[in-house]
Amino acid sequence: MSVWSRIVEMAARAFDPEAEPPEFNEECAPRPNDVGFTAAVIGLAAKMAKADGEATDAELRAAAQVFRPPLGEEEHFRRAFSLAKQTVLGFDSYAKQIGRKYRARPCLLEDVLDGLFHIALADGYVGEAELKYLAEVAHHFGFSEMEFRRIKATNLGPDAGDPYAILGLLPGATMEEVRHAWRRAAAENHPDRMTQRGAPPEFVEIAREKTAAINAAYAKIREELSVDAK
Repeated sequence: MSVWSRIVEMAARAFDPEAEPPEFNEECAPRPNDVGFTAAVIGLAAKMAKADGEATDAELRAAAQVFRPPLGEEEHFRRAFSLAKQTVLGFDSYAKQIGRKYRARPCLLEDVLDGLFHIALADGYVGEAELKYLAEVAHHFGFSEMEFRRIKATNLGPDAGDPYAILGLLPGATMEEVRHAWRRAAAENHPDRMTQRGAPPEFVEIAREKTAAINAAYAKIREELSVDAK
């Protein structure tokens, strides 16, 4: 029996909320034949695709790009994905078990999240339900809210209202980097510079608003970082 056909058997239990999640091998990193790990991640991926109410063919193709089933095993992969996507129930069991097993390997867990984001983006848009699902998976993986903001920003781009985005940074930047970015942005957008260049009053007012937003972003990040340091 091939690895993928065994995964199909395990995925058949993925939509049963009473079923136990698959057991992992004891290695600290997944191997190509680590059926339990692969089945659990496929379960997460398929359930994520279902999170917005409809798992599309585009998401299936994106999942195939992530998992790369070998030639001749494509149908088994489609079958496993189809079985697992029937409901989002039970996803937290998969996420918790992966998180417990690989907590010491955050790069591996981030790779899994990157793959989930890739699948979520397959239809060109990541909805609120999908973002909520991804945030919950990240939580079960042991990532902080700040770490999830960084991972989200690297996959989707930063939110326009995020204080880090206002300063041209990604979440996770050091206080020194934040301070340097704030000083640069404040200097470039200072109203006095606009006045010196002979800009019209409307432009000067825009500069004042931008400066206020830059200062507010800096204050917000300083507050966040001081809380995290306690």
